[in-house]
Amino acid sequence: MLKIAIGSDHGGFAYKEAIKKYLKDKYEVIDVGTNDENSCHYPQFGIAAAKLVGSGQCDFGILVCTSGEGIMISANKVKGVRCAIGYNDEVSALSRQHNNANMIAFGQKFMSLDDVLRRINIFLSTDFEGGRHATRVQMIIDEEK
Repeated sequence: MLKIAIGSDHGGFAYKEAIKKYLKDKYEVIDVGTNDENSCHYPQFGIAAAKLVGSGQCDFGILVCTSGEGIMISANKVKGVRCAIGYNDEVSALSRQHNNANMIAFGQKFMSLDDVLRRINIFLSTDFEGGRHATRVQMIIDEEK
C-alpha cells in the first residue's frame, strides 16, 4: 500500500481533512498537521511532509494552504522533493509524466474540493514517462548534491 504524507496550514485544514477521509481506504495516510484552523505557519507542515517523502518514508505527499504557493515552496527546499501545484487537470498529470513530481500542492481558497480530489487521482495514477524527461529530472537531482 502506498504511503501518502499530507499536511496543511490553517488555510488548508478543511480540505486536508476531507482528503484524508477520501484516501483512507486506498492508501496509508500520514498526517503531519496542522490539527485545527488556528493560525499557524505553513513551512512547518510543508517541510514535515516533504521530509517524509524526501527520505523515502512516504511515496507521495499532498499539501494544502490558502493558495498552494507557500507550502509548495517550503516543500521544495527539502532534498529529493519535487512538489508541483495542481492548478488544473493537465498540469496535475504533466507534473508526474514530465517532472516525476512526488508531491502536489493545492490552494483551498482558489480550488473546489471536487477539483482537488480529481487532481489527486490524476496525480497518483499517472506514471513518469522517463526518456528525455529523465535527463531533465536528473539535472535537478544533480543540483541538489
